[in-house]
Amino acid sequence: MSTPSPSQPAARSPRGGPVSFDPAALMRIKHLPWRARSVVQGFLSGLHKSPTHGFSVEFTEYRPYTPGDDLRFLDWKLLARSDRLQLKQFEDETNRRCWLLVDQSRSMAFGTQGYSKADYARTAAATLAWFLAGQRDAVGLLGFDATVRQYLPARFRPGHLRRLLQLLEQPLGGTATDLSAPLTEVTRLANRRGLVVLLSDLLAPLDLLATRLSWLRARGHEVLLLRVLDPRELDFDLPGEALFTDLETGRELHIDPVAAREGYQKKFADHAHQIQQICGELGIDLAVLTTATPLHEALVALLQSRSRGAGRGGRRAGGGRNSSPGGGLA
Repeated sequence: MSTPSPSQPAARSPRGGPVSFDPAALMRIKHLPWRARSVVQGFLSGLHKSPTHGFSVEFTEYRPYTPGDDLRFLDWKLLARSDRLQLKQFEDETNRRCWLLVDQSRSMAFGTQGYSKADYARTAAATLAWFLAGQRDAVGLLGFDATVRQYLPARFRPGHLRRLLQLLEQPLGGTATDLSAPLTEVTRLANRRGLVVLLSDLLAPLDLLATRLSWLRARGHEVLLLRVLDPRELDFDLPGEALFTDLETGRELHIDPVAAREGYQKKFADHAHQIQQICGELGIDLAVLTTATPLHEALVALLQSRSRGAGRGGRRAGGGRNSSPGGGLA
C-alpha cells in the first residue's frame, strides 16, 4: 500500500488480519483524507472478501417483515407454504444511508497522547465516511457542540466525500456539549431508515439522551455510539498537583489527583454505567475507543453494528450490546 504522505505510519497485520496503524504515527499525517485512506486501505487489505454484497439488484436472501415495509417485496408463495412473513432482500438494500454526528465541543480538545480527542474523533469519522463511500453508501455529517454547527445531507455523488472531509477539518469553535441537539436534528432530517453514528466523549448530562435515542430507534434507525476518551480520563493517572482549567467553562480548579482519584473514578463509572444502561435498553451498540486505540477498531465496531442490526430484523428496542475494542470501560 502506498500513501502520498511525508512518512508512512508503522503498521502490523496480526494473524493475517487488518493492518493496524499506531495512532500516534498516523496522526503525524497532516492531511485528514490521507489518514482516512491509510486506515481503510490497511483494513481492507486484511479482509478476504467484502463485508457487503455489493451494488446490484440481484436477489440474495430473505429477511423478516416489519411494519412499514413495502409489501411489493413480500413473498406471497412462501407465506402460503409456511405462514411466515418474509421479504425478498436485494443486494442494493445493503447500500444505505449513514449520518455521522461528530462532537466538536471544547471538551474534545483534551489530549495527552500528542493529539486531542477531537483529532482522533474526526479521523475516525473520516475513516468511516471513506469506507462507507467506497461501499456506495450515502453519508451525511452533523458537527455539534451546544448546537448543530455543521450539516451535510447524506448523499452519494461525486465530490460529496471531499466536501464532508473539508468540514471535518475545520477547527473546534464551540464550548459546552448538548447531546440532544444533533439527535433531535437528525431525527427530523432522516426520513429514511439508516445508521446513525455518534462520535463523542459523552461527557455531558444524560437527562435527554435516552429520549432522543429512543426517537431514532422508534423510526427504525440503527444507532452506534463511539465513545472517544483519552486514556487519562479512564485512569486519572496524572503527575501531581496542578491548576486545571475546564475547557468548556474556563473555570480553574486546583486539584491533587491522588486525593481526587477515588471520587473521580466513582463518578466516571456511574456516568459510564448510565450510558451502558441506556444503550442496553434501546438496542444500541456502544464501543469505547481511547485515543490510543488503533483506528481500524472504529471500522470493526461499524461492521459489527451493521451485522447485529441485520440480525435484529428491525426490532425497535432491546438486545443492545456493549463492546470496548480499546479496552476501555468493562
